[in-house]
Amino acid sequence: MAARFASDFRVLIVPGLNNSGPDHWQTRWQQLYPSFERVEQAQWDTPALHLWSEQLKKALRRSARPTLIVAHSFGCLATVHRANAGAPNLAGALLVAPADPDKFGVANALRQSTLSCPSILVGSTNDPWMDGRGAAFWANQWGSEFVNAGALGHINAESGLDDWLFGLSQLQRLILSVGSPRSGKTSAAFDRPSTPTCER
Repeated sequence: MAARFASDFRVLIVPGLNNSGPDHWQTRWQQLYPSFERVEQAQWDTPALHLWSEQLKKALRRSARPTLIVAHSFGCLATVHRANAGAPNLAGALLVAPADPDKFGVANALRQSTLSCPSILVGSTNDPWMDGRGAAFWANQWGSEFVNAGALGHINAESGLDDWLFGLSQLQRLILSVGSPRSGKTSAAFDRPSTPTCER
């Protein structure tokens, strides 16, 4: 799996509020796969949708390679916003435990957003930032496949997931749905053109 990540796609890690610490699965994935890149924010303690989305846009523009985003919490909201506004080279997105847009006052900005590339949204039944029902609702709004991961809290460091192999399996599923840029093959279940992007 690591070889395919390195050869076929660029992978961007998009953390949420206060960044992802050393025990967070996003950080552990970067240790497992050093080619994964993290999108940095100027102020990690200030969740500003448009500013975070702009930082993501800048990161996407640094390479012409087809890119997969692995986002968590408020990073999911920034990812959806960026995809809706135009995301160069974005081939697919894994959205994990998105924060509730209503809690941050950005629901109106995201309600009509539909990702035009393959995406999987993983939610938790006891997530304090947004329960499973809310996560399923927003997955439907954004055109994402919803995956119920069970009772994992906010799916963060406090969840004790270590390398979170289930999450890696979802990223692998996303790769299969996008298809290989070199082979041009895609998953018939998604019936999408080879390496679709969210660029507009």
